[in-house]
Amino acid sequence: MTFDYPVSLDLTGVEVLVVGGGPVALRKATGLAEAGALVTVVAPDVVDGFQSFAHRVELRPYRDGEAGDFRVAVTATNDPAVNVRVAADAKAAGVWVNSADDPQNCSFILPAVARRGSVTVAVSTDGTGPALASRLRTEIAQRFLTEHVEAAADELARRRAEVHAAGASTEDTDWSGLLDAAFPESDRSGNLCNPVEGG
Repeated sequence: MTFDYPVSLDLTGVEVLVVGGGPVALRKATGLAEAGALVTVVAPDVVDGFQSFAHRVELRPYRDGEAGDFRVAVTATNDPAVNVRVAADAKAAGVWVNSADDPQNCSFILPAVARRGSVTVAVSTDGTGPALASRLRTEIAQRFLTEHVEAAADELARRRAEVHAAGASTEDTDWSGLLDAAFPESDRSGNLCNPVEGG
């Protein structure tokens, strides 16, 4: 059995194609744009919202082979045949592709993500159960992505920068005091003393 290999991509200025103009495509395109990608949307029709952030919106059908002109492609249409074409074109060109709700035609899958400040939590089920990934993401965010964690991340970044500026390495630094302060409601076993009901 093999597993997905999680990574965090720097998409700043990267040309990304999103094929589809519905709510699912909008959600995926929004996340890509928030990560700094230059998003081109291709679809005969689009719901409201794309124009506020997309690099380009082209109201037309997908053209064979055009996925190869981008570094990342996402297809989220209501036509399975189009989604398969986009995925095949992307894979043939060595372009990373995500096909919504179709893990067999993906070269990468999108985890459920929660962010607070510089802290990002991503949960994946290797594409087998997106609903479970979303629920786990919500539970983790509610329990652990607190103001204490955000403050600890900011302080950790500041202290690491000071260590690096002094020409030292942070690899052997004991950060346990700072990290313990990020979880004031936890006991030392890592369990919350007051867990959210229903988790």
